[in-house]
Amino acid sequence: MVLIISQRLSLRPFQQSDLLPLAGILSDEISMAFWPRPFTVLEVQHRIDRNIYVNQTQGIGRLAIIHNESGELIGDCGLSFSTINDKEELDIGYIVSPAYWNIGVATEAANACLNGMNEYIGECRIVANMPIEHHASQRVAIKLGMTLECTFINKRNRNQLTYLYRMPDRTRRSLE
Repeated sequence: MVLIISQRLSLRPFQQSDLLPLAGILSDEISMAFWPRPFTVLEVQHRIDRNIYVNQTQGIGRLAIIHNESGELIGDCGLSFSTINDKEELDIGYIVSPAYWNIGVATEAANACLNGMNEYIGECRIVANMPIEHHASQRVAIKLGMTLECTFINKRNRNQLTYLYRMPDRTRRSLE
């Protein structure tokens, strides 16, 4: 079942059959250069299981990004509750296969996700966090209209200095 469709992408809940394509992205050292380390296949399976559950019970979570033209799974994007800088936050995240970098796919997916999940998120505060060296992720946050709120030491990611961006306060406005 497709949940959200944009110009080039479809975002849908994960399925068990997504394990190998997603593992190809999340176990790749280039894709995961700004994470603590690439994922194992078992960790990818846990990620899929957790996101299937969260999507079914909360209506949010990470979604599979499918390229409409090729039908290929090219990453994941979504909203999830996470502890960031010692505070529970609604975090937008996006990971895209390097083959689709620098063509606006992460921004398109995140925009579609925010608009498509608007009924579930309402007026929630939405943030994004990334290591300060992750310039591409910073550009996505800025294109989404987010502003830099602070920097912090990310204990969950090798104690890296990390930016915290936040979405401006909003009341169910369109993000397009």
